Amino acid sequence: MLTQAQEQTIAATAPVVAEHLNTITARFYPLMFERYPQVMPLFNQTHQQDGGQPRALAGSILAYVGVRQNPETARQIMETVVNKHVSLDIQPEHYPIVGECLMAAIGEVLGDAVTPEIADAWGALYQELADLLIDLEATRYQEFEQQPGGWRSTRRFRIADTRQESRVIRSFILEPEDGGPVADYTPGQYIGVKLCIDGEPVFRHYSLSDVPNGRTYRLSIKREPQGVASRYFHDQLTVGDTIELLPPAGELTLQAGDEPLLLISGGIGQTPLLPIAKQALSQGRRVTYLHAAIDMDSRAFADTLDELAASYPEQLTAITVYEQGGQGDHQGRINQALLAEYLMPDTRCYFVGPHGFMAAINHSLERLGVAQTHRHFEHFGPAKALEAA
Repeated sequence: MLTQAQEQTIAATAPVVAEHLNTITARFYPLMFERYPQVMPLFNQTHQQDGGQPRALAGSILAYVGVRQNPETARQIMETVVNKHVSLDIQPEHYPIVGECLMAAIGEVLGDAVTPEIADAWGALYQELADLLIDLEATRYQEFEQQPGGWRSTRRFRIADTRQESRVIRSFILEPEDGGPVADYTPGQYIGVKLCIDGEPVFRHYSLSDVPNGRTYRLSIKREPQGVASRYFHDQLTVGDTIELLPPAGELTLQAGDEPLLLISGGIGQTPLLPIAKQALSQGRRVTYLHAAIDMDSRAFADTLDELAASYPEQLTAITVYEQGGQGDHQGRINQALLAEYLMPDTRCYFVGPHGFMAAINHSLERLGVAQTHRHFEHFGPAKALEAA
């Protein structure tokens, strides 16, 4: 717990720190990688280069400072961070590294303005946040390890099968190398993957693209031309090869209730929404599945959706929008008018895709009167405000 003097210092200096926080976090990551290169594989370097990761860190710190006096709210707002950390196997020994480099970055950016009293107060604030995250993550690790088919840290899985879902998307069926059962997860969640590429560890997150079955996991991965991990999956990994998995995590899950659903995806954004659709249909809920792809060859899971439509003819409406070509139910892009056509009263809307796609969908849904509590989305990568687009 911070002392009264530390609390007063935080309150007095928070506006200045907030003003310079993006600069501080942008300096923090290079500084940490210089001092502790062993932690670099935990971070997607693409998100370092485009500034996404530093902005996400700044946003998390600001969010915590704003809610820290309410412990329950603080625990809830840190849930996104906890999910990412669990799927990376972040451990207590990582936090002193971050604290040291974050305080060093603050000192470099703010210079002589950082008095010993200010450094002491912000160091104490960081330790408070670190202790909260360590506690939340320890609970999550223990809960997962103790459930049937769970494990601690990484577990080796073998590629049992693959399937080309579209021109650029391939599914990988993974079974545990030890032959044991695999833990359930909640449809919509993702899982951490640890690869070894050119002798170096590489960590990534991929959505689990099917409902749990207790035996295997399925990842459906888009080949990105500059993607180190995605190209490794597509170009080098094949049936019989092994990779390591970390615990499933993620917050984009089906909300309990009987409201109709509008699931809106762009490209690879289908991967968390397809299992959510299956779960909702099995519960008797009405689902409108609205998917945007560049063209017919880029569309994945067409056979799966056809099978679902045949099994749930009264519940599922599947609509495809192609940006190019004459096929599909609609041509062009998903816009406000198209969304209005398929919205029903009290609809819960889930949407996933590129950042600009999600920002446009969120804006259109807001204008159509969909409450914020009924708009659910997930970022592939560091979280950032949708308004940023």
